[in-house]
Amino acid sequence: MSAPANTVEEAVHAALATVDDPEIRRPITDLGMVRSVAVGDGGAARITVLLTVAGCPMRDRLRTDITAAVAAVPGITGVEIEFGVMTPEQRKELQTTLRGGAGAEPVIPFAQPGSRTRVYAVASGKGGVGKSSVTVNLAAALAARGMSVGVIDADIYGHSVPRMLGATERPTQVEDMIMPPQAHGVKVISIGMFTAGNAAVVWRGPMLHRALQQFLADVYWGDLDVLLLDLPPGTGDVAISLAQLLPNAEILVVTTPQTAAAEVAERAGAIAMQTHQRLVGVVENMSWLELPTGERMEVFGSGGGATVAESLTRLVGAPVPLLGQIPLDTRVREAGDAGQPIVLTEPAAPAAAALAAVADRLAVRRESLLGKPLGLRPAAR
Repeated sequence: MSAPANTVEEAVHAALATVDDPEIRRPITDLGMVRSVAVGDGGAARITVLLTVAGCPMRDRLRTDITAAVAAVPGITGVEIEFGVMTPEQRKELQTTLRGGAGAEPVIPFAQPGSRTRVYAVASGKGGVGKSSVTVNLAAALAARGMSVGVIDADIYGHSVPRMLGATERPTQVEDMIMPPQAHGVKVISIGMFTAGNAAVVWRGPMLHRALQQFLADVYWGDLDVLLLDLPPGTGDVAISLAQLLPNAEILVVTTPQTAAAEVAERAGAIAMQTHQRLVGVVENMSWLELPTGERMEVFGSGGGATVAESLTRLVGAPVPLLGQIPLDTRVREAGDAGQPIVLTEPAAPAAAALAAVADRLAVRRESLLGKPLGLRPAAR
């Protein structure tokens, strides 16, 4: 004897509540995306789902997830899904829901007192030290540990993160909110996602500031554990804007062992003295090349990372550790070109293991004290 139709429909609704929107990472039932559910006498479920935009890149993913969830409901013999599109009013209501109330203006969530997101700004004094490779692999390694991770490609002129992370989708616009695409479990945004082909970006300082501000406030990031920013080399406009927009960001300095690179990296780290940001540590990249004989060839010299860490420790008067030394390995470059971070494709490789060890040291969730009782009591008189 089959279950009553209304009971089956309730079970289907419950199953749909377990399906998250792939971009927003919240149940589609909470987002107003389920327009109707009907179950026929033979057990065939007909479901109408409203997409945020007509060309939603996640349509196929949603179809797969919804079909799997509903097909598991007892009494369901088939699943038919029809996709519609939200009206402007419904999109506005969704935006209000995500931003936490009517009239809520875009704010930078990571700069709010209750934020639990650790923000790491990956900086270098000069280009060519592998800063983007380090950023991408740290992001992938942290996401593989079950953390919610976002990456902002803040190197507006030399953006490379989308390719190295394998992020091929374009952002989705919902009213004036931007839904970032994901790759390997990492949400990512880059100016390269808004330009045609490989077009150059020719902007002055104020435009760079506004781009970073939009990436932080207009993009819907959700509840991140970690946000990584791949900064441009040096101590220019973006570094200054970062200090203004995210004063709580922690600086991670990337250098090579080369003395000249180390000296420039010290200047990149020293900006923290002026911006009052914390230096979380130093990563030495391309530390050595391991030869087939097992010997190490120090292609770029040695000691640069330790020198930078020691110099910055003296400068800021607080410990600035050398978080790791990453060997030079052609597979890191090959993996980046293929959009498959080496920490995921070849985790046993020495470079991948070193990057994963750095990620372990950064994988600390920040718990907010907002709303938590501290157990304080007035002193007895």
